[in-house]
Amino acid sequence: MDIERKIELVCRKPTQEVITVEELRETFQNYSHPRHYIGFEISGLAHIGTGLMTTLKIKDMLEAGVKPTIFLADYHSYINGKLGGDLDLIRKTGKGYFKAVFNSMGLDDSKVDFVLASDIYDNEYWAKVLAISKSTTIARMLRCTAIMGRTQKEAIYSSSILYPAMQAADIFALDVQIAHAGMDQRKVHMLAREVAPKLGKKPPVAVHGHLVMGLQGPVKMGIEQSSQTITITRQQVPGAIEITKTMTTVRPELDEDDAMLAGKMSKSKPETALYVHDSEETIRSKIGKAYCPAGVVDGNPIIELAEYVILRDGTTPMIISRPAKFGGDLVIESSDMLRSLYASGKIHPLDLKNTVAAHLANTLKPCRDYFSQHAELVEPLRNPNAITR
Repeated sequence: MDIERKIELVCRKPTQEVITVEELRETFQNYSHPRHYIGFEISGLAHIGTGLMTTLKIKDMLEAGVKPTIFLADYHSYINGKLGGDLDLIRKTGKGYFKAVFNSMGLDDSKVDFVLASDIYDNEYWAKVLAISKSTTIARMLRCTAIMGRTQKEAIYSSSILYPAMQAADIFALDVQIAHAGMDQRKVHMLAREVAPKLGKKPPVAVHGHLVMGLQGPVKMGIEQSSQTITITRQQVPGAIEITKTMTTVRPELDEDDAMLAGKMSKSKPETALYVHDSEETIRSKIGKAYCPAGVVDGNPIIELAEYVILRDGTTPMIISRPAKFGGDLVIESSDMLRSLYASGKIHPLDLKNTVAAHLANTLKPCRDYFSQHAELVEPLRNPNAITR
């Protein structure tokens, strides 16, 4: 495959940022099958931000010839208090339920390596953790705690300071060329790139995916648009949603990272999260109640789902089915076209919601069918006490 096509596959939605595209090009020039990893804490039920968005991007990686690894971060989950801090339960859930989520969506063991973190933690790994810790400051480590889904203002255990150094060490222990995560993990990737030369390593290419917004939308999280423009300097990738935003908050104590964490889809808020094995009825119900005001495109989670799932490749159209009396079927060929028509009122919110719900229900059917036959993997996690932030 042509290298530029490989770059296009890695960079397309839901990718939001690549650091750097030129380094990615060099990686493909030097490696026929570069190694990749994305790591996950093992906690409650998997929503579409974890399961679907990751699967879509890993399938892009596979098509580009990348060798992916899904890293089941059991010790990280333990440090962050997931599943009640029960390490045995965390490992069982990781190797059972969590792995099954990706298997059911087409990422089986013949295509993707599944690695349990503690299986590779040896003396050499812990030496890397110490070397990374020695190369940065406590203040920098505390700023990186946003990667745990927590703000600097929250009470956290002292072990949390180890978390960023461990995550950076994971990259080097796995010897990967591409480190992949959501935008919320950006800080630790920058840490890994910064310390890599000190460890005699080449900095990894960092691929950051868009964080799916919760169905409640931004306003109900206490975040509102205003006339103040916040410019975030980050290298963009072709076709990515602009990082420059016009936004402030009604909670002035929220900084950029806090606002990002507040607005993203969270497994701890089941009414605003779409789980990968939700029933078709549940998907339709949740989307039916979602924030989707007429004419509003920015901060609209349904517009976002249409862009990042249905229209993400730039070539597959979205067909909105409507009765003839309401104009008949509408073929949407791009995100720009969707935004323009919706902003002008030519697409009704209910029609958009029905279209997105039907597409997601169909896309998630293999996962839903699998877990309907393996309910024993899901039921222990339906306990509210098992669903942690």
